[in-house]
Amino acid sequence: MRRRAVGTVQHRTLTAAVLAAAGLLLAGCTAAGQAGGGASGGGDDEAVRVGLVYSRTGLLAAYGKQYRDGFTAGLDYATKGTGEAGGHRVEVTEQDDAGDPGKAVSAAKNLIGKGYRILAGTTDSGVALQMAPLAAQNKVLYVNGPAATDAVTGVNAYTFRSGRQSYQDILTAAAMLGDAKGRKVTVLAQDSTFGQANVAAVKAVIGGRGAAVGSVLAPPGATDLTPFARQVRAGAPDLVFVAWAGATAPALWTALDQQGVLTSSKVVTGLAGTASYPVFGAAGAKVSFLAHYFPGAGGGNAVEKAMLDGVRKAGGTPDLFTVDGFTAAQMIVRAVEEGGATDTAAMAKALEGWTFDGVKGREQVRAGDHALVQPMFVARLNGTGAAARPELVDSLAMGEVAPPAKPAAG
Repeated sequence: MRRRAVGTVQHRTLTAAVLAAAGLLLAGCTAAGQAGGGASGGGDDEAVRVGLVYSRTGLLAAYGKQYRDGFTAGLDYATKGTGEAGGHRVEVTEQDDAGDPGKAVSAAKNLIGKGYRILAGTTDSGVALQMAPLAAQNKVLYVNGPAATDAVTGVNAYTFRSGRQSYQDILTAAAMLGDAKGRKVTVLAQDSTFGQANVAAVKAVIGGRGAAVGSVLAPPGATDLTPFARQVRAGAPDLVFVAWAGATAPALWTALDQQGVLTSSKVVTGLAGTASYPVFGAAGAKVSFLAHYFPGAGGGNAVEKAMLDGVRKAGGTPDLFTVDGFTAAQMIVRAVEEGGATDTAAMAKALEGWTFDGVKGREQVRAGDHALVQPMFVARLNGTGAAARPELVDSLAMGEVAPPAKPAAG
C-alpha cells in the first residue's frame, strides 16, 4: 500500500458542475431563536444544548443510526468523558426528520425557538439544502452530516460540513485514472437525476483535466443490463465510472463481469456501507472502490481507535457514516471551547481554518467556504457474500482531493 504524505490544502480552479440548489429562505423563528450572540437568559454555567436532527426512521435510517452512534462516541472522546465543553454541560436532543425536509425544518424551528444555538445531523442532501438557510437566518451553528451535495459548501457563514462532499468522490476517481489528457472515460448510470448529475460531475472534474467523457445511460426500470454492458465494452474506455442505485445492482455487476468490462477497463465505483458488499458478488474483486470511510481505513490511528472502541462498547457497529457523527462532535466541542457557549459567530470563527486529527487522519475546516478537507481512500473487496470485506489500497492526503474553493455566501 502506498500512503502519501499529508500535503497543504490546494485551492483548485476546476470548473464546478452546475448544481440545482433550493434557494427558498425559510421563515425565521421567534426572538428566542435569534442566537447570534449575547445572553440567552441563563448564567455562564448554562448547559450548551445541541439539536441532533437526523434520519432515525425512513429510507436512510441505517445511515442515520451510523451517524448518531458516531456522534455519541465523538462527544465522549472530545469531552474526555466529562460531557462538558468549555465548562458547560453538553445536552443533546434528538429529532427524527425521517428524510423529509419539511419535518427537518419543523424540528429545527422548534429547537431554535427554545433557544438552541447548535444544530447537527442531516443524512439527506435535500434536507441539508433546507436546513442551511434556516441556520443563517437565525444565526445558529449548523454542522451538516453525511449529506454530500456540493451546494452546501460555502452556502453561508453558519453552515459547516462534518462529512465529505461529492466533488471529493470524483477527485478520488480522477486520482485513480492518473494523467487524464487523451484518456477516455465512460460514466455508466441510470437515466435519472442521480445518474445525470454524476455524468455532469465527471465531465466537470475529469473532463476538465483533458479526458474525453461519455456516458451510457440505462432506463431506471431496465432489468436486462447486458446490452448496456456491451455498449460500454465497445467504447473501449480507459476508465468506467459506475453510478448505480437500486435492486438491479447485482444484475449490473454480473453483466459487466460476463461482458469482460471488468478486465478490459479500470472500473471505479463508490464503496457504500457494509450491507452493500454482497451486491458485487464475484465481480467485487475486479472493481476499484473510491471510499469515504470504512473501519480500518484510517490506519488504526488513535482517533479512529477511539471511535471504533466507543461505538462497539455501546453496542453499535462502525460503518460508512459513523465517522461523520464523530467528526461533528469534535467540531462542536471545539466551537464551544474556543468560541464560547452563546456567541455562534464566535463559534464559527473558532472552526474556520481549524486543522485537527480526525478518524480519517489529518483534516481541516477550510476557512473560506467551510469545506471539510480530508483524506479519501481507494479500496478493493476481498471475499464474496457476507464474508466480503474492504482492504485499503491507497490513501489520498487531504490536499490531493480538496474540492475547488468558493467564497461563502455570507
